[in-house]
Amino acid sequence: MGAAACGTLRLERPDQELVERCLRGDRGAWEIIVHEHHRRVYNLAYRYCGRFDEAEDLTQEIFLKVYRTMAAYRPESGAFVTWLLRVGRNQIIDRYRKLKRERSMTDPIDAAFERIEENPARYDTPGEALRKRELTDAVHRALLDMAVDLREAVILRDLEGCTYEEMASILDVPLGTVKSRISRGRTALGRRLRGLKGRL
Repeated sequence: MGAAACGTLRLERPDQELVERCLRGDRGAWEIIVHEHHRRVYNLAYRYCGRFDEAEDLTQEIFLKVYRTMAAYRPESGAFVTWLLRVGRNQIIDRYRKLKRERSMTDPIDAAFERIEENPARYDTPGEALRKRELTDAVHRALLDMAVDLREAVILRDLEGCTYEEMASILDVPLGTVKSRISRGRTALGRRLRGLKGRL
């Protein structure tokens, strides 16, 4: 589902109209924007931080930032969802840098990571549900252990489904840098997951 996130809103006019209504003070339009994009923003936040509580806080911070800076959105510069993800990414990075300054980063990742709760009914057997949960856990742990620039490249390309051009806009880097980070990020993730090969 996440793999199509960036590409699902190619028709920009509905979002543009909502933005215009929102800027005129239409609260209903803002509620629609939040409803339409909440899952995408939450997923982005969770994939960066790996914690449910932090992801909820980040989601609220991101939407607050979006609301306050919505007048800066220019339809001619790209789709609203691309702008939204850029704002979200910048807010996440700002928070990460602030936390890094405020607290020690020496705690093990295991201590900061919450296990993902899956609904066993989605799978054929309890054993399969456990295997899926462990695999999801491992992927998130591996992502959290990667350099931030490589982590976000994998998240935006492989989990959010962004194009190279969208990523270049979100990250504000050249296309060549985008492709390089994706390649290096996939290699780094694969290296960390290699020990799970027999269970994939």
